[in-house]
Amino acid sequence: MPSDQETDLRDAIQFHGHLCPGLALGYRVAKAALRELKAERPHDEELVALVENDSCAADAIQFITGCTFGKGNFVFRDFGKHVYTFYNRKTGEGIRIAEDYRGYENDPRYPELKKRQEAGEDVSKEFQQYKMDKAAAILRADDAEIFRIERAATPAPEEAKIRASLRCSRCGEKFMESRGRMNNGVVVCIPCSEKG
Repeated sequence: MPSDQETDLRDAIQFHGHLCPGLALGYRVAKAALRELKAERPHDEELVALVENDSCAADAIQFITGCTFGKGNFVFRDFGKHVYTFYNRKTGEGIRIAEDYRGYENDPRYPELKKRQEAGEDVSKEFQQYKMDKAAAILRADDAEIFRIERAATPAPEEAKIRASLRCSRCGEKFMESRGRMNNGVVVCIPCSEKG
């Protein structure tokens, strides 16, 4: 019988589509967040995730923690950093997890494979093996080898608000009230406002 970890990981892989270093990192981050905040996968917005990148890790975090865009408790901040902040609204606690994995920093395989690929050589199988090796290393490493965990310095974001829908005066499509823009005296959606 598979362990809970094996089942969770297998299901996260199925959700994302493949195993890769980013998914492995997101899986480890999500599990650490739930453990550190003494939280379970929420049914609503009890747990909040602020994610500072749009990498594969985000899928694992959504799947394992139950924080999603649709519920409004998965917040994306496009900083390009492997930094993840979680809040438990029941306890008021928050943690910030910053990736700090150094296991592959001096690995000569990546630059060599990239150089060969740019020269036109098919290195897809070798790249796949490189990624699998990196994912496996992340999955078996101690937390302290992969990331730093500290208390969150900022308060949790507000709960998601349900807003009224308005109809764009130009295209006729509905949009969230808070995203409307005034353009020539009428309220329009963002894409129509950018058309001038």
